[in-house]
Amino acid sequence: MDKKNALRAGALAAGTTLMMLLMSSPALALTRDDGDDPGTGLSVIETVGLYVVAPIALFVVITALVMVLDKSKEEHRVTSRNVRTKAKADAKA
Repeated sequence: MDKKNALRAGALAAGTTLMMLLMSSPALALTRDDGDDPGTGLSVIETVGLYVVAPIALFVVITALVMVLDKSKEEHRVTSRNVRTKAKADAKA
């Protein structure tokens, strides 16, 4: 029964992939559509800045704002200094 389910799943995945490829073929066309105005491309530096540096900078800014604006009390923060463990109970035989 496992073999039949695996075959069915594989056929479904292959069929879905084939349909997606067939439906997306117009996206690969070389002819321009009416109203197309793609503009100039990005340089390598602009691409790296837009897709690498900008997200990292945004992450750093958000992290810094969260850390600076954190108003929680020191005793509520979980650190290695304020972790207390209960003493083990004596084992009775």
